[in-house]
Amino acid sequence: MKNKELLKVNNLRVHYPVRGGFWNRIVDNVKAVDGVSITIHQGDTYGLIGESGSGKSTTGKAIVGLEDATKGNIYYQGMDITKKSTRRKLKYNREVQMIFQDPQLSLNPEKRIADIIAEPLRNFEKLSKKEEKIRVIQLLDIVGLGPEALYKYPHQFSGGQRQRIGVARAVATHPKLIVADEPVSALDLSVQAQVLNFMKKIQEKFNISYLFISHDLGVVRHMCNHIAIMNRGRLVEVGTKDDIYNHPMHIYTKRLLAAIPETNVNKRKAHHENRLAVEKMYQDHKSEYYDEKGEALPLQKISETHFAAIPKSRVNLLKSGSGEVSD
Repeated sequence: MKNKELLKVNNLRVHYPVRGGFWNRIVDNVKAVDGVSITIHQGDTYGLIGESGSGKSTTGKAIVGLEDATKGNIYYQGMDITKKSTRRKLKYNREVQMIFQDPQLSLNPEKRIADIIAEPLRNFEKLSKKEEKIRVIQLLDIVGLGPEALYKYPHQFSGGQRQRIGVARAVATHPKLIVADEPVSALDLSVQAQVLNFMKKIQEKFNISYLFISHDLGVVRHMCNHIAIMNRGRLVEVGTKDDIYNHPMHIYTKRLLAAIPETNVNKRKAHHENRLAVEKMYQDHKSEYYDEKGEALPLQKISETHFAAIPKSRVNLLKSGSGEVSD
């Protein structure tokens, strides 16, 4: 049975004006996000994947309210929360929190951990000092840290521990959705697994939904049920985990998959050769997947769960029973 819809982003656009000329008029726009639509269900983990500059982080910030939408709508539990005034009335930011990429920059170096984690509690709940301390200790315990962490400062912790503190702060108000923007990219591989395991544990305990933003399809594979691939401000492929990993259709998705490191030493040579072949295919055929402005083509329906921004001719070949189209 499908979980109920929690958040729906409809045709979201975030454009930044470029000004020039004597009168400093708007002469163009940087289309950071250009027509993105996604749906996240309760308890689900939705992956938003793309390289740096693809617009994925801007999408996440627009959902949380850190960036204004130029056009489009964001619906939370069926209500349009695109406007700041509506978000304030609904106390939206109590139920939608964010984990940032760099734990060192996202934690105030002048505050003790007790105050950092208690900040959202002070904003949204009226607790006594004793109740607040108990809640903070409980939150630290959830992410594997003891009460001795209360009176320390961020610089006294490792990168992985700081990110776990960021996770504890994000879940303090029992949110229904957490936007996790590259939450493990600044960490060592062994520490990445540790933080991801804590995030999964918290999701199972509190039935939290995640929008997991990353550039690494290798990391996302173990976290996400549904995945959207983003490139140049637009979605180029959307589907289930099986659709994306086992039946990729867009040339950019195939390129990202080929970039996943191979841990098996015996297969590294074959993996390297495949990566070179995919890169050559990308360079030779990328013009077919983007218009004359360099923007991705509209999404085409491949199946009930799978959509890809591929030429219509390739969709017709699939429908005619030719199977998966190879370049």
